[in-house]
This record gives sequence, structure tokens and C-alpha cells, in this order.
Amino acid sequence: MDDLALNTPALLFPTISLLLLAYTNRYIAISNRIRSLHSQYQTEKSTVIIAQIGILKKRIFLIRNMQLLGIATMFIAAFSMFLIYYKLDEWVHAVFGLSLISMLLSLALCSVEVYLSNKALLIQIKDVEHLIDL
Repeated sequence: MDDLALNTPALLFPTISLLLLAYTNRYIAISNRIRSLHSQYQTEKSTVIIAQIGILKKRIFLIRNMQLLGIATMFIAAFSMFLIYYKLDEWVHAVFGLSLISMLLSLALCSVEVYLSNKALLIQIKDVEHLIDL
């Protein structure tokens, strides 16, 4: 196997930064939606609102873990740069591989979160489907 250059792990930094920004934006949107549904539930007591809040709770949990794995990815990639810098080559590939695995896990959780996002929208559509001809 070829030795990793110092800039190889650094290539992950822009990607990880954009992922963390996207995850944070999703978190903010969901937290605003939860607040909105909470106040709406105070007046309506709808089962649709309860179902949506349940899904949003799962999504918040997923996003937290997506963010933590994204942070771990950046930390581990930076640590692999440290290992490269100090010529600790026997550990570099394993540590850099861990950063890639962490990033893949974060993306896998993201796909589950997107699935739940669509499920929440389908609950909303189902609630009004009888009112319109689709």
C-alpha cells in the first residue's frame, strides 16, 4: 500500500464541513417544526400532530448522531494527519480508515433520517388526502 500524503486526510475537511452545515440546518428546521407543532397541539390535540412529533423525535436523535459521527470523522482525519506528520506510518492507514468508516456511518444515518422525513410528509398528506382528489 502506498503511503498517505499529509493532504489526503485534509481532503475530507471541506466535505465534512459541508455535511455538518447541512446537518445543523436540518436540526434547526426540525426544532422549529417541533416548536410549531407543540403550540398547535396545545389547541388541536390531533393524532396527526402526535405522529409527526414522534417521527421528529427520532429524527432529532439521528441528526445528533450524524453530527457526532461527522465531528469524529474530522477529529480522526486530523489525528491521521498528526500521525503522517510524525511518520508513524504503521498506524496511519488504520486511523484514516476509521475516519472514512465514521463518515460512512454518518451518511448511513442521514439516509435513515431522510426516510423518516418523507414518512412525516406522507402522514401530513394522508391527513388531507380525503379533502382533495389526487
